[in-house]
Amino acid sequence: MSSDTVNTIPHSTDGEPAWEVARLFPPQGSWTEAEYFALETSRFVELVNGRLEVLAMPTWLHQLIVKYLARELDKWVTTNADGTVLFAPIPVRLFQGTIREPDVLYFRPENTPADGKYPDAVDLVMEVVSESPSDRKRDLEDKRADYAQAGVTEYWIVDPQERRILVLALDGTTYREIGVFTSGVVSSVLLPGFEINADSVFDLVKQ
Repeated sequence: MSSDTVNTIPHSTDGEPAWEVARLFPPQGSWTEAEYFALETSRFVELVNGRLEVLAMPTWLHQLIVKYLARELDKWVTTNADGTVLFAPIPVRLFQGTIREPDVLYFRPENTPADGKYPDAVDLVMEVVSESPSDRKRDLEDKRADYAQAGVTEYWIVDPQERRILVLALDGTTYREIGVFTSGVVSSVLLPGFEINADSVFDLVKQ
């Protein structure tokens, strides 16, 4: 942006966003991965095709469910498999220009980042669906497409509002539905033997 252009833009007035601060950053659609990682914020922010997506702050219920899922998965992996279980915030570079922060993640040993910083691949992700329509679309549609494109082997969508858990397994370049669970045992395909009880997840909704 030239100095002449900057000089023609009026300063923000009271009640408006601080446009002067916004202009310190790239416009939407032009963010690079380096600029994303240099961004300092306490909010959950993802990078999608050069655009920043600012996610809603997690609720108490959201975090109770994430805690339960991560604890159960980690407990099983510690005893039965190699690899690492983590939970958000941890940015994962899915492919060029797209970085997501899944709620719960499982990494095979070969997908551990060699430099100890940020991973480029993840094997299983779980997302707990938030309430707003935009958040629901992101988890149910946008991330489903992104995770499939990135080759994420298994994707669990945990939906407290609908009281269901959708388990998806990668089949070529798209996901096939393993099952939609509203109660009883939910099983993993990637990690045979790993199971959770859907009722235990949805019992948290009552707390």
